[in-house]
This record gives sequence, structure tokens and C-alpha cells, in this order.
Amino acid sequence: MAMAEQDFRASPRGRRQSWFGLKPGIKTALAGSGIHPVLQASQRLLPGLSIRRLPAPAGLAEVVAEVDGERFVLLDPARCEIAKEMYWGRGRRPVSGDALALDVMARLSRDADVFLDVGAYTGVFTLAALTANPRLHAHAFEMVPAVAEGLVRNLERNGVTDRATVHRAGVGRPGERMTVPSGEGGSALPSFYSARLSFSAGVEVEFVSLDSLIADVAGGAESGDVSAAATGAESGDDSEAATGAEHEPSTEAEAGVQSPIVAMKVDVEGTENTVFAHGQEFLARFTPDILCEVLVEHAEPRELEVLLAPHGYSYYLVCDDVLELRARITPDPRHRDWLFTTRSPEDLAEFAPVTD
Repeated sequence: MAMAEQDFRASPRGRRQSWFGLKPGIKTALAGSGIHPVLQASQRLLPGLSIRRLPAPAGLAEVVAEVDGERFVLLDPARCEIAKEMYWGRGRRPVSGDALALDVMARLSRDADVFLDVGAYTGVFTLAALTANPRLHAHAFEMVPAVAEGLVRNLERNGVTDRATVHRAGVGRPGERMTVPSGEGGSALPSFYSARLSFSAGVEVEFVSLDSLIADVAGGAESGDVSAAATGAESGDDSEAATGAEHEPSTEAEAGVQSPIVAMKVDVEGTENTVFAHGQEFLARFTPDILCEVLVEHAEPRELEVLLAPHGYSYYLVCDDVLELRARITPDPRHRDWLFTTRSPEDLAEFAPVTD
């Protein structure tokens, strides 16, 4: 009989992640009215202090984020890691490279028809794209139940539910299932769960392939159902608005309809190769601009290049204030985000500074 995989939360890494169970109490104390002003003063006096892990003040319900000149609201900075960052960054992500990545995707989304957010968390990239382009429709994929609920609440708070479809599913190997903790409780909404991890209890979620989304993207999929369950050709759960006969991809080219412009963000904690391996037809069809997190500890860059190269992609490392053209994908210990695009350097320079 095969030995069951250890629940990630009981592993040494999982226990360190929760500060051996002490994190909720410590964060509550630091967020209190007596200590939080000290944290604020320390942040001002010590600019080099890392503020990404510091809690927001207790009782703060929402923060205003500003991305490329546009504003939107993020709820629950006490538990949402991105909302907390926006609080400490005064509306901006405090790490320069993270802020540039968000700005670039907002700019690229201005001319897009559809935005795909794979690993959406509470929706900062989805909201940035929707705010930048009032004609855009977004598909946001988030498989952790409590995080997906936070995403839905953010869409509702910003009045964009009619232009977003939330898929409570993973993107990767079609038909694969995994057990995911609900995400309730704890000191923060988890942002690091992926198909690489194993959990002994929780909610079962399904994975769909990127290729199965072609009909949704080609047709616009403007269902506006922000509580949709897992969708995709394999699951058979697509809404009628997303899968009508007029949206069949095989008829689009024959009818002379221009293929939609697609922008995409992928943050799947090291399983991006699986996403693209089951999305080759999608990449060939739309060649979207892709912002992708590539982690040093998990990436398989040579395989990733093999998956992207047939579609004419170039590779840009998102640095503090510039997009750096690279001949090869080499994971960087400081800068996690890469932009994969078929645009020329001259075209891309309209969206951000570019260097080689």
C-alpha cells in the first residue's frame, strides 16, 4: 500500500510558513493601536526596512490602490497580502519590480479584449486591467475558496462584476483534481497553494486546460457570473453565454472575424509549464502578452522555452524600472516576473522602458 503524501501544513516548510502556529497572535498584536504607530514610524525612518510582512492596522476595511494613474479599492488588508502591501506602499506595491509588472499589464490591457488571470488571488491584476479598459472582459481563476470569495467581494466593491467571470478552478492538466484547504482562518489568505502541494483535507477542485478556454475567449464570454464553478471543455460546465454556436472557434476564421486581443497573467507557484503544455493551441491562436512568475526554486526554464518558442515569444525580465530582454529564461533570485511577448522591442517601449 502506497504511503499517503504528507499534508503540506504539517511539513517543515508549512510549519515555518505559519511561524509554528504563532503568526496569527503576533500579527494581531502588531496591528493593535498601541504598536502600529511604532511600525509606521520605523517604516518612515528606515526606508530599507522590509514592509511586505508588516500587518495593516486593526479595523482598516479597505485601501485604495493606484495603478498607471487609475484607482480601485481592495478589501480586507488584515488578511489580503496585496491589500496590505498597498496600505504600506500608499496605494502602490512597495517593491519597484512588482509595481512595474502591475503597471505594464494595465497598459497592455488597454487595447485588449480579454484578460486571463491564472492564479488571481484577490484580483489585483484583474481589477487593474478592468479599470484600465472599460471594454475588457476578464476571466479570473482562483481555486482556494476563501480567496475566491475575497476576489468576488473586490469585484462587487468596484462595480465590475458584469465584466468578470470567476472560475473556482485551477488551470493545468485537464481533469486533474486536488484537495485544497478552504483558506478560512489563519493570519492571511494563502497565496502559495498550487498543484505541487498535497493536503489531507479541504475542498476538491478541478483543473481545466488553457486550450479548453478558446471558445470562451473567442466569444468574449460576457456572462458576468462572478460565482461560476469550474469551467472548461472537459468539465462541461460552461455557461450558454460562453459556448453558443456563434462562438465556435472553427467558424471564426471562416467568417473573417478578427481574433480578440488577449492579455494574460500566470502566477501558479512553479506549475506554469503544465499550464502552457496544455495550452499550445491557445498560444498559437491568440499569442497573448503573458506576465508570468518564474521562481528560482521551482522553475524548469529550458522546458518553458520549448513551450513558448514555437509561438515566437521573446523573454523580458521585469526589473525595478525596466524590462530587460533576455536570450534565455534564467530565473532571477530577486525579480520573479517575466513578460513573454511577440511584440518588438520598439513596440514594447511604448508600455515601459526596455533594455537588452
